[in-house]
Amino acid sequence: MAVSVGVQFSGAVGAGGTGRWFTHSWPAAWHVTWYVVPTSPIVDGPAQLEWKVQATRQAAGLIKYFIEVKNLTGVAINIEARYAILNR
Repeated sequence: MAVSVGVQFSGAVGAGGTGRWFTHSWPAAWHVTWYVVPTSPIVDGPAQLEWKVQATRQAAGLIKYFIEVKNLTGVAINIEARYAILNR
């Protein structure tokens, strides 16, 4: 089966700040990979952000993911939180 990809949400993180979002009710049997990319400003230089993903079992068959994004720059950035479902 093909990998399914998409954008779960977009947001903004202030200069030097950290943002935290969650997304819920993902089937526990799915293998989901999360990644975050900056959408603006466009900078060809050092990394603009770093992220981490945490999870909790919200119900027997469901997972809730928490995505934390740290802005490594001195200006506000816009981001997209993207996912890849590796199996269904």
